[in-house]
Amino acid sequence: MEEVKGGKSMETKIIGETLPVVTCKLKKGESVVTENGGMSWMDEGIKMTTTTNGGIMKGLGRALAGESLFMNVYTAERDNVEIAFSSCFPGNILEFDLKEGETIVAQKRAFLCSEQTVDIKMKFKKKLGAGFFGGEGFIMQQMTGPGKVFLEIDGSVVKKELAAGEKLKIDNGYVAAMTEKVDLNIETVKGVKNIVFGGEGLFLTTLTGPGTVWLQSMPISKLAGLLYIGNNN
Repeated sequence: MEEVKGGKSMETKIIGETLPVVTCKLKKGESVVTENGGMSWMDEGIKMTTTTNGGIMKGLGRALAGESLFMNVYTAERDNVEIAFSSCFPGNILEFDLKEGETIVAQKRAFLCSEQTVDIKMKFKKKLGAGFFGGEGFIMQQMTGPGKVFLEIDGSVVKKELAAGEKLKIDNGYVAAMTEKVDLNIETVKGVKNIVFGGEGLFLTTLTGPGTVWLQSMPISKLAGLLYIGNNN
């Protein structure tokens, strides 16, 4: 499967289904940003610069969110050069073409690459309980436009539209990304038997609209747990 995006902004193409890759065709002077080690291949005529991309405090913030302290900026020195970024886990690559001030919030380590105009920083949960027990991590990533940003998602993607006040209950680890106005919290599973024998754990993640939510079908944390159990049986 190929998804082509073009127009006035950077020309990009998402190729593949199981282990997808995004290719970016750059004009002279255009730049794309990724974490250290994120680049897969590139044409001659692209210059790499390592930077904190916004200062040391932003770099430390990204490190807390699961990304690299330093980021690599790739800038085209001539027209029509191509650079590629591959996913590191079976799943999907999501593309967002953010307008000025538009924000997407994603699980930590989801960031793959973006145009240099995109602002990337950590986002703390409003409620400590949601971070410590919700399974999504206390810190998430916040990406604000303008510009294109690409996220790598574990497994298949399911998109949900939530109306104002509408709630969606999710097992821990399945939230991939959401729009800024979606509220994330946790709730305790009711009933002792449900907790002990239900297999879903003590807490569920609750998302409340309005907004859009992207869910992932195979959280890497779940897969790692299953592999660990299998190897120790």
